[in-house]
Amino acid sequence: MNILFIEDDRMNRRVVGDMLDVAGATMVEAESAERGLEILDEQDFEMVLVDLRMPGMDGITAIRHIRARSDDKGMVPIIVVTADVAPDLRQRCLSAGADDVIFKPVAMDSLFDAIGRILAREAQGDGLIG
Repeated sequence: MNILFIEDDRMNRRVVGDMLDVAGATMVEAESAERGLEILDEQDFEMVLVDLRMPGMDGITAIRHIRARSDDKGMVPIIVVTADVAPDLRQRCLSAGADDVIFKPVAMDSLFDAIGRILAREAQGDGLIG
C-alpha cells in the first residue's frame, strides 16, 4: 500500500512512517498541504493521511481540494491525523470529505484500525462515509 502523509512535523512523519513500515506499507512525506497536493498530482496513492493544523493551507482545505478533483484521485480515502480535540472536529472533518479521524499521539492500533475500517468499507463497496 502506498500512502501519502501530509504533516508539517518531521517527528510525527517519522513515527507514523515507522508504524507503516512495520505493516509493509510505503509512505511518501509532504511537509505542507500545498506540497502534498503537488505530490498527489504526480503519484498514485491508496490512502492519504493529513494533519489539520499546518502553516499555509490547513488540512480541511487540503481535503476539500482533493475531493474537488474530477479524477479517481478525488476519491482516495483520507484519514485525518490531529491533536485537535474540539467537540465538533470529527463532524467537520467528515463533512469536508475525510473518511476517518485519529488523534495524536498516534498509536499503532488506532492507525491500523482506521486503515482497516476503510479497507473493509472498500471491500464491501460502500466507499466514502463523508
